Amino acid sequence: EVQLVESGGGLVQAGGSLRLSCAASGFTFDDYSIGWFRQAPGKEREGVSCISNSDGSTYYADSVKGRFTISSDNAKNIVYLQMSTLKPEDTAVYYCAAFFGVGCGGAGAYDYWGQGTQVTVSS
Repeated sequence: EVQLVESGGGLVQAGGSLRLSCAASGFTFDDYSIGWFRQAPGKEREGVSCISNSDGSTYYADSVKGRFTISSDNAKNIVYLQMSTLKPEDTAVYYCAAFFGVGCGGAGAYDYWGQGTQVTVSS
């Protein structure tokens, strides 16, 4: 059974940091790309970052470039999203997702999704 389990969310003040984790199981981790998405109340889901375990390529949305860093621990099957200099507009439910392939794609490319973890940034 494929599982993606997010953790690490919480409440933080603006300017603070959080590290999200996405623990994957049930598929060959090295063959998949893992993405992070977020959705704030009343807004559409937004792609935040992605890492392709096949070729190591990464993607960041313009809104998080320079503040967020994605990394993958292939030994543990965990993808991390280090979030720094957080802003109130980063408040959202963060989801990780996986698809089989190389590179990063839009939300429609992803086959598996986690349940999400809430990130709240206070001003």
